[in-house]
Amino acid sequence: MSTPRLRKVDAVTVRVPDLDAGLAFYRDGLGHPLRWRNDDIGQAGLALGEGDTELVLTTHHGYEPNWLVDSVPDAVDALCRLGATVLADPADIPVGRVAVVLDPFGNPLVLVDLSKGAYVTDVEGQVRAVEP
Repeated sequence: MSTPRLRKVDAVTVRVPDLDAGLAFYRDGLGHPLRWRNDDIGQAGLALGEGDTELVLTTHHGYEPNWLVDSVPDAVDALCRLGATVLADPADIPVGRVAVVLDPFGNPLVLVDLSKGAYVTDVEGQVRAVEP
């Protein structure tokens, strides 16, 4: 394969008890600007100092990297052909699709595509829509 399947780290998720407490620490205390907040899914995305990888505060998931791929179903198929196993089947998320596979060495890989677009936010960072 000439093109790498895992394009980049899209985000690193950090579990917090609630978004306001997480924002108080990571945004207000450490200075990471808010990019978006989606209370419906219990997540908020913060900018890191360099690049476009996000720090995503979440009330539902654990501490993990999220790998950006072109297509979640295609990536799952390719990884399974190489010996990975599916932990969570591809599922819709507001901006695309997500799945979790275990590589042959026991490492979970969270795979994300942005096939539906990107969040559109208001001036306070609240998600109002998804735009292709």
